[in-house]
Amino acid sequence: MTPRAPDRSRPRGPSRAQRQVLAEWRRIDLTDEEIARRVGGRSVGQVLPEVLTGLRLEQKKSESNIVPLWAQIVDPLVATHAQPVGLHKGTLFVRVDSSVWLTEIVRYRRREILERLQHALGKETIKKISFRVG
Repeated sequence: MTPRAPDRSRPRGPSRAQRQVLAEWRRIDLTDEEIARRVGGRSVGQVLPEVLTGLRLEQKKSESNIVPLWAQIVDPLVATHAQPVGLHKGTLFVRVDSSVWLTEIVRYRRREILERLQHALGKETIKKISFRVG
């Protein structure tokens, strides 16, 4: 019976004796972690699309366009008294400088402003507007 040639298709890890010596030298056994890295590693090309999707760059880009767009979309008189201050989960928060302007905007201009912003940025980006005196 002839001896079989070793399988060289997959890299082999250290032998049991080598792992034991390494564990004693390191004072910790990292064999499982080393095996996981060798077997379960993924390339940057595989991971990068998932990371970019998780960062939601397209959504953040459209959110950053709100402040300059505000001055173009909203009546200049309203824009001097109301400024967007934040966007969270589809709600645009707008700071208004007085309760008189808050009443004016909420009663007569809210729907128009919302429709214009949704047309410019998309309905998913801005679902509603919250105006506050501040």
